[in-house]
Amino acid sequence: MSATFLLYLIAGILLVQYAIDTVLEYLNAKRFDAPLPPEVAGLYDEAEYRKSQEYKKANYRFGQWSSALSTFGMLAFLLLGGFGWIDAMATSVSTHPLLQALAFFGIVFVLSDLLTTPLSYYHTFVIEERFGFNKTTPALFWTDKLKGWLLALVVGGGLLTAILVFYQWAGSGFWLYAWGLIAVFSVGMNLFYSRLIVPLFNRQEPLEDGPLKSQIEQYARKVGFELKKIFVIDGSRRSTKANAYFSGFGSQKRVTLYDTLIRDLEQEEVVAVLAHEVGHYKRRHILINLLASILLTGITLYVLSVFVNHPELSLALGVKNPSFHAALLSFGLLYSPISEVTGLVMNYFSRKFEFQADAYARETYAAEPLIRSLKKLSRNHLSNLTPHPAYVVAHYSHPPLAARIAHLKSRPEPTPPIA
Repeated sequence: MSATFLLYLIAGILLVQYAIDTVLEYLNAKRFDAPLPPEVAGLYDEAEYRKSQEYKKANYRFGQWSSALSTFGMLAFLLLGGFGWIDAMATSVSTHPLLQALAFFGIVFVLSDLLTTPLSYYHTFVIEERFGFNKTTPALFWTDKLKGWLLALVVGGGLLTAILVFYQWAGSGFWLYAWGLIAVFSVGMNLFYSRLIVPLFNRQEPLEDGPLKSQIEQYARKVGFELKKIFVIDGSRRSTKANAYFSGFGSQKRVTLYDTLIRDLEQEEVVAVLAHEVGHYKRRHILINLLASILLTGITLYVLSVFVNHPELSLALGVKNPSFHAALLSFGLLYSPISEVTGLVMNYFSRKFEFQADAYARETYAAEPLIRSLKKLSRNHLSNLTPHPAYVVAHYSHPPLAARIAHLKSRPEPTPPIA
């Protein structure tokens, strides 16, 4: 295949993906005013429901504009030789391939961030602010940005450098070494993310002694779950939205509760949310997701190793001389349809895992407090209660609220709530 053919293939992929996303967003928006399923009827009062509709429509309009801007901006940059211009700048920095590659991706990162940062700022300080969600200050926004840039430089730059070194040393066999490195990094991040990365952005404190901690510990003993690390994170610094998550495994496992979650829910409801998170651990969802991610990374790197030395792959971006860094970016664009398909599969299993974790919470604790917590969180987040089924398949990692409630009510509860 010629470089010209690959160039137009990349452009076609971008256009097709944009068209599919636009159609899905349109179908989803058409259902904003659909009748509410019986499981969630009465969740909003009239004023809240009107506010939720306005919030969904504001996000829909914003998404349409930002998607068009990013897609057609990328197309224009690609077809007008923008990547050739970046490559010329990078090669002028040094004659060493490693430094050229780092400069190339550094420029791409900066230009991409110049496009996305104003969009992120608008979404945070206009849309989220208008609907009462935003608690981020401009100073905190830019501080987070700076820290994100530094992390990208240290972590992203470090991984990229290692992959480039592997390529120069091992040639097309580089993928095995790169795969091993990324696998080790992924496991390390899963184990130590909450300890190493989260503190850079948020304050975490152990859950203080009291009735809530006692209820959690009582539940953990009941299900034979050793839980020594329960942390509360100051999510309220940035948003009123609440969350909880489980991270790590073995001796490094921990549950993190947002302070907004504890504020918005009753104690029994918080325990039900924690039971759901414990369900993910007990059903080995964290380990399965980690192994699946590592496997997909290995497959992707192998496919890259097969094509990376074809000069047409680099030349498709408009560069003068073939290079590993240009081929890597070109491959990422060409591989995106496969990534979309694997994303659909991962989302499918993620939704199944959510049902399984809900079932675990129902069977070991109770369904009703979990249902109440899900309803409160959806109402407080102004969630979409009537998503289009195709949109759910494409984008949802969690089942819609009505489906989760129906599933939780599908069987009698074998165990009563813990007192």
